[in-house]
Amino acid sequence: MAHLEIERKFRLDGFPALPPVRCAETEQGYLCHDPVVRIRRTHEQGADKFRLCFKGKGTLVRRELELELTAAQYAELRAMMTEPMVRKDYRTYRLPGGETLECSHVDPGESGSFWYAEVEFRSEEEARAFEPPAFLGEDVTENPEFTMSAYARRKAAQANGK
Repeated sequence: MAHLEIERKFRLDGFPALPPVRCAETEQGYLCHDPVVRIRRTHEQGADKFRLCFKGKGTLVRRELELELTAAQYAELRAMMTEPMVRKDYRTYRLPGGETLECSHVDPGESGSFWYAEVEFRSEEEARAFEPPAFLGEDVTENPEFTMSAYARRKAAQANGK
């Protein structure tokens, strides 16, 4: 069932100096950018999980539907990819207010590598009232070019020499 994803996004200079709650590696690719249709493999504690995700329009608030995939279904969809995959080193942390901070190092080792963070909320009011810790950088929530889908499009264009 679809749900509303309510999150704020921030730039980071690196992973925060906090004890991580969870660490994983992911790869994800985009079958479509409008609407966003993404596949993702998450490798955590020696096991892989596979997901298909549909994301609606929006920045702070958007509709999202995620479905589990088998390894075979993921492989079939990955074979349809026309763009390079995006890799992420992913960590979560608990913030003092109880929120979960999700941090990613995108395409580590590549020239376009960067870090970013997301904090998800139960309501738009809660998201707007959130006071980010000082170590979080620029708030890029409302910047439509600061989405993983937009990054994947730029990465694909660069790979194709455009």
